[in-house]
Amino acid sequence: MEEETVYDEVKVQSQTNKPTADTNVSAEFLPDKKANNRQQLTCCVGILCIILLLGIIAVVVYFATLSHESELMAANHNLTNLNNKLSLDNEKLRRDNNNLTVQLGNLTQNYTVLESKITNLTADVQNLNVEVQNLTTRNLQLETQRKNLAEQIENMKTNWNKLNVSRAQWSIDAYCPKTNNGRQCKACLMNFELSGSNCYVFYNVAPSADRKTWEEARQVCRGKSSDLVVVHSPEEKDALNKYSVDSSGTNGYWFGLRAEGGRWKWIDGSNLTVSYWTPQPPPTATDGQCVMSVQNVGWRSVSCTEKQRWICEKKALSV
Repeated sequence: MEEETVYDEVKVQSQTNKPTADTNVSAEFLPDKKANNRQQLTCCVGILCIILLLGIIAVVVYFATLSHESELMAANHNLTNLNNKLSLDNEKLRRDNNNLTVQLGNLTQNYTVLESKITNLTADVQNLNVEVQNLTTRNLQLETQRKNLAEQIENMKTNWNKLNVSRAQWSIDAYCPKTNNGRQCKACLMNFELSGSNCYVFYNVAPSADRKTWEEARQVCRGKSSDLVVVHSPEEKDALNKYSVDSSGTNGYWFGLRAEGGRWKWIDGSNLTVSYWTPQPPPTATDGQCVMSVQNVGWRSVSCTEKQRWICEKKALSV
């Protein structure tokens, strides 16, 4: 718009300074030096105006170009910054995508593990339910058994009371048998002989199948509410020798002494302290060896599996 305005001014001035037709005619007919000079001056001014206008236009175009280049440079700088920012954002997004991919893989793996655990837990719950049912059934069975056992205990108590009464009656009958003159009590059971504070019975059986091993002989004594003889005093030693009748050599009577754990022990659990061995003392106690009594000779160690006679002992009744 400025360029057009300057151009119009120059054109107007040119037209203003232009001589009219009449003047030209006059000049043609009346040459005037001043007129020529004025015309030349006007032409020069017009040319200068045109040059000036062109310069102004060039300056305007130059500054417009500079402004446009500046705007382009600013826009390019902004675009460069935006591109850098987008590149950074893209790199960040790429890293985030990689991290999310790893996390997704981990979550998938964890999900698989959890799913397996849930499956196992479900199976465990089912097994526990089965076990609970089994335990419930077992509990009912145990409750039934408990009731049955309670009844059996009551029956056993009743039977025990009856047995105690029977044993008491048996003891009375055994120690105080009835006679024509009433009951006469004795310190020993029938077939037992009193010696000191103990009662003894000896089994002088013939050398046949009636003789027993040490363990068999002890079972017979226990069946008579007694046990094999234990010697803790000279009186008991004398009683053992007294009732070892008709014994000699390798034939004797079992009593309650045997080898156990490399030591000689009585059947009441006590260790042997005083012994009455034959002149030849036995070797070191060896498990499986038991002791028999030979009358007027002493004690001998033999195998517990030998068949011998035996002597039983129990405490005498004191009233």
